[in-house]
Formats: sequence, C-alpha cells, structure tokens
Amino acid sequence: MRMSSMFSRTLREAPNGADCKGYEYLLRAGYIRQMGAGIFSLLPLGFRATQKIQNIVRDEMNAIGAEEILMPLVNPADIWKETGRYYSIDKEMSRFQDRVGRDMVLAMTHEEAVTDIARGEIDSYKRLPLLVYQIQTKWRDDPRPRAGLIRVREFTMKDSYSFDRDWEGLDKVYKAHYKAYFRIYSRCGLPVIAVGADSGMMGGKVSHEYMYLSPIGEDTIIYCPECGYTANRQVASFQKEYYPEEMKTIEKIATPETKTIEELSALLNVEKSRMAKAVFMVGTFIDDTNGEEETKLVVAIIRGDMDVEESKLSNAVKANALRPAHEEEIAECGMVAGYASPIGAKGKYVVIVDDTVAKSNNLVAGANEEGYHYINTNFGRDYTGTVADIASAKDGYKCPVCGKPLNVSKGVEVGNIFQLGTRYSAAMNCFYQDETGKQQPVIMGSYGIGIGRLLACLAEEYNDESGLKLPISVAPYQVHLVSLVKDTAIADKIYEDLVAAGIEVLYDDRKDTAGVKFADADLIGVPIRLTLGNRSIKEGKVEVKLRATGEVTSYAIEDLAAEIKAEIAKEQKKIDEAIVEKELN
Repeated sequence: MRMSSMFSRTLREAPNGADCKGYEYLLRAGYIRQMGAGIFSLLPLGFRATQKIQNIVRDEMNAIGAEEILMPLVNPADIWKETGRYYSIDKEMSRFQDRVGRDMVLAMTHEEAVTDIARGEIDSYKRLPLLVYQIQTKWRDDPRPRAGLIRVREFTMKDSYSFDRDWEGLDKVYKAHYKAYFRIYSRCGLPVIAVGADSGMMGGKVSHEYMYLSPIGEDTIIYCPECGYTANRQVASFQKEYYPEEMKTIEKIATPETKTIEELSALLNVEKSRMAKAVFMVGTFIDDTNGEEETKLVVAIIRGDMDVEESKLSNAVKANALRPAHEEEIAECGMVAGYASPIGAKGKYVVIVDDTVAKSNNLVAGANEEGYHYINTNFGRDYTGTVADIASAKDGYKCPVCGKPLNVSKGVEVGNIFQLGTRYSAAMNCFYQDETGKQQPVIMGSYGIGIGRLLACLAEEYNDESGLKLPISVAPYQVHLVSLVKDTAIADKIYEDLVAAGIEVLYDDRKDTAGVKFADADLIGVPIRLTLGNRSIKEGKVEVKLRATGEVTSYAIEDLAAEIKAEIAKEQKKIDEAIVEKELN
C-alpha cells in the first residue's frame, strides 16, 4: 500500500479522551476513529490488524472441529423471552419494534439465536456432538464505555457454541477451548492468564475468563504466587478464620456518635473481626415469565474487618441488580443507619449472612436505636438469614489452596468460556432423543473472544514513547518501506519486487521530510522498517531496522526480497516458539 493513497492519516497529538497509551496510539497511528461514545470505525490499518487476529482465531477454532456460521445481529424478542433474559437484562439490551409492532432486540450475544437454530437441526443422539462458531457484530449499550476498544458498545466477537448429549462431552469440548484460547493469545503475542469467574447473565455453573494483566483493567484478579491459584475477585475465595465460643447473653450498650466500624472499635476497644457489620442494598428481582419487577431491601451481614463482594451477594440473593440503599429505605424496615442490624427489624427484606459471622459467636452489632449497639449477638439465636460466602478477597488474605498470602492485580478480560449446561436448551425445548427413545435436553457450552479488545490490549502491551510496535503475526503490514531518495523509480521497483515476493509492504512514497516519515513509521509500529537513502542506494544497499529491538543492519538490493523473507520468518519463529499450550486439569 502506498501511503500517498492511504485513506487514513496520522495525528501528531491524540484527541481528548485518550485515557491510555494503547488507545492514544491506535488513534494517532490511524487505526481507528471514534464516531460516538463506545462506537468506533476501523480504518485500513486497524481493519487489516483485526483481520489477522480473526484468521488466527479461525485457524484454532477449525482445528478443534468447529464450523463457521453467521447469525443475525437483529433477533426476534420472542426467543429472548423464552429464556427470560429479555426481562432480566436491563438497559444494556437495546429493544425496538419492527414496522408491524413485533418486539425485536439487538443481540448482545447469541445463545438464544443458536439454540433456536439447533432445536430445528438436532433430533437424535446421532446428531451430537456439534460445534459452531461465528465472528459477528454485537451491541451492548454499556453505560460507561472507556479506553477506546477496551470497553465499547458495538464490538466484534468470536462466539462459539457446543452441543453435547452429556456432561462428559461438554467437559471435553470445554477443555479443547481452554487450550485453543491459550494458543490464540500466544499466536497474537498477548500474555494472558485464565481465572475462575462468575457466570453472570450467561448462566451455567463453570466458567473461566482470560485476563491480560494491566493497570488499565477494571477487573481485579486474585492470585497466589506460591501455588498458582487464580480467580476473579467476583468469585475468589480465601481461608477464613472463625471465632466459635459459648454464647453469652445479649446486652444493649450506649455507643454515642459511633456510626462507623472504626469509631465503634475505638470506643469499645474491640477488634473489628468481632463485629457484625450490616451493609444495605436494594435488589431488583424480575419474574422471568412476565418481566414484572419487584424490589426488596437486602441486608448483608459481614464481619467488621471485611468487605462485601457485590457479585457474590447478587448471586446469593438471586437479584437481577443491586444498588446501595437510601436511609429512608432502611428505616422503612425498622433499622437505623449507622446502628443497624436485623435484630428486631420488620417489613420486606432479605438477610444474607457471611459464613464468618454465622460461625462466630458473641459479636457486636447494631441495636436499631440511635446511639446504641448490642454486644454478644449470635446468628441463629438473635436473627436468621441465608448463610453464604459474600466476602471480598484482598491482598494478603490466605490462599484457599496452600494458605500463603494472596496477591492482587488489575486485568482486562479478553475472552471467556462457559459451561451452560441445560440453561438454554431446557428453556427453549432443544431436546434430542436418546437410545431408549426418551427426550433429553442438549448440554451446551458458550465461548467468546473480543476481537477489537484483543487489538486494544496488544496496543497496550506493545508500545514505547514513539508509538506502537506490534508483533509480526498481527501487525497490519510486515514491512514499512521508507523512501528518502529523489529517484522514485528505484523505490518503486523495490516496492514492486517485495510485493511480488509475497511480502506485505506499507510504502511511504509521500513528499515529506525524513523526520516526518520516521516518526510515522515508529507510530504505526510495523515490525520491519526499510529505509532507502541516497547514500545507501549509492552503495547498493537498503537499511533494515527492527521496530521491537531497534537492531539495524543492511542488505544488498539484489538480495533484499530473500533477506526480508528470512527476517519475517525469524520474527514469526519468535511467536511460534512462545506459543503457550495449557491444559485444564
């Protein structure tokens, strides 16, 4: 491609809102342009890079026996109503009516659509197992898009779906995806880890997320450097301490002006771990059959030295959404903010108690009276509720596997895999007939990779103060040819020879200064730069510089195509030798 004819152009400065380096360089290098909040266009460079990522994804999906299909972005709402997600998903799902008044949705994911197809294709156990995938546009009306392609509203995703007759079959294809995903990210050059995760709106019991560890990430990863335990904080566990002892008589004591755990601990000279803290949320509960919405006060009781993990609480109470409660909502149930507990409360509320509180005795708790607390409160005697793990894991807590201190890191989710089971097949009557003639629900799995987000993470991983330096496997071009000579015929001939040799070349034939051309080459980040200068041409040579290392050499013009193909092979070999293949135990 000649840069004099290229559609996009580079920018000397990033537009406002570029909140991380990778996003800044993708904008400045002309890979992407923003059209609206969370809505981006891929320009030629960005499109070529994502096409290379997609081809790697296709290779690995095809290798595990998947067939590529394409499903519509626009779905009839009826299939989403069958699973109840039409009602349980909030404003992130965009709904509309067609010209005759039928409810329609823009698909955020395609579990319903693929199940609708599968129930028409699968009738017997002889048709199983099946595995399909697509690379398709999705729409999710995210309220907080950020960091360019990291968090968007419209995005391109590889989503695959497996159909099996039993859980053993699902386990096999799940493990195949687990391994294939590591190969995909390795071939793209992105370091990732797999962590146990919350299935969220997808449903199912088992899921893993693939995380690129980076300060720009919004997910918090809990990991043990000693034994390798890793999990998203949403589901991470840790070894807990309990304080069981003989129950004492509950007593109400005066605690004026002590609305916080810190103030109460100082006043009573009691450790925070011997307190039962109340956290108040309002949960939204939706009837999956008709979409009717109900709200209830959710009272989370946790030890005073710990925090509530909202995802765990949401799962425990089976709420569609949670938000912090207002004081008046707390008061309506007979509880007093700052001095609250479930003891003596009334009205419509749900109590979820962390197991550290349920298994400890004689804790300090609120008396639901301004300026008063109880001492020696005990779960089961003084109040009741549902016991669950709702505690948030933190840095330094004990690993649930080996007991060593846990560490914390931020990460960006670049892929996920879910064991859906019968969540969708049972709801949508996707059954098969077994050998005995009995109808059985198909066992399903769902597996996703965000293509644009993967490019964004690569831009974040591979850059320096001058711009991008993408790996050869995903860079839009393999070679950036920079011509500084007046005789354009020489440069044109070299360009044509390289292209004829099957090399992907970005040719800077513009009438700009050497400084501008070198700055743009560094910004765009093509792995191999060729410079045609007047002095080197006189010597019959071309300067070659590797973007990743800065290493410089030169080759004779007559040998250039062969030498550059060898350099490309070396760069690709580095990627191939670094491919990670991890098995799911």
